[in-house]
Amino acid sequence: MERVCENNFVPFIRSGEWSDIGGRDYMEDAHVCISDLAKNFGSNSVDDEVISFYGVFDGHNGKDAAHYVRDNLPRVIVEDADFPLELEKVVKRSFVQTDSKFAEKFSHHKGLCSGTTALTAMIFGRSLLVANAGDCRAVLSRRGTAIEMSKDHRPCCMNERKRVESLGGYVDDGYLNGQLAVTRALGDWHLEVMKGTGRAGGGGAGGGPLSAEPELKMVTLSKDDEFLIIGSDGVWDSFSSQNAV
Repeated sequence: MERVCENNFVPFIRSGEWSDIGGRDYMEDAHVCISDLAKNFGSNSVDDEVISFYGVFDGHNGKDAAHYVRDNLPRVIVEDADFPLELEKVVKRSFVQTDSKFAEKFSHHKGLCSGTTALTAMIFGRSLLVANAGDCRAVLSRRGTAIEMSKDHRPCCMNERKRVESLGGYVDDGYLNGQLAVTRALGDWHLEVMKGTGRAGGGGAGGGPLSAEPELKMVTLSKDDEFLIIGSDGVWDSFSSQNAV
């Protein structure tokens, strides 16, 4: 991100991507970089304002959920009637709708057992909007200082634990209902009680402790903002946010 005009800061965006399977036998994670979200799906932007879209999806129990969300969430956002005028509402709604659509598509498929965390970053004008469900993380470098743009949704987080318990869930040995290491994710529809539905694919976003609804954070970028890192927990298990910057 750079200042390209002395009196009127406009972010100039370049992006890079990298992934590594590590010591695992199968790659379950996915990511996406779209420089112009509306143009990518044949939609019109407002006032010719380009919206850049980036996402990281950390899959578990298979790759189906991560790949489905990567391939479909951006389109669901663009096709929302309120896009792009009410982006915060659109993004939050689109996470939940994509989760429901995944349940419908895989209702009789073993992929239904897969799940994924999801973190997206959208840059439009001078605004940066980050949406997160799970334990991926977005970190903004501001003059070399790490600014965390997301919170890790893990059972050890007190706010998440309170939310989980208020919805009938519990934390056992650091896991949501003794099964998941995150408290927010898309997919995992075989865990019907945690999704808050009586049957897989039977009602979209339920009221269970495992939520697909993201938390959002938006900031106005300035010349002090240098770059944004978004990554899965494999990065953050090894580096603190400041170390990564």
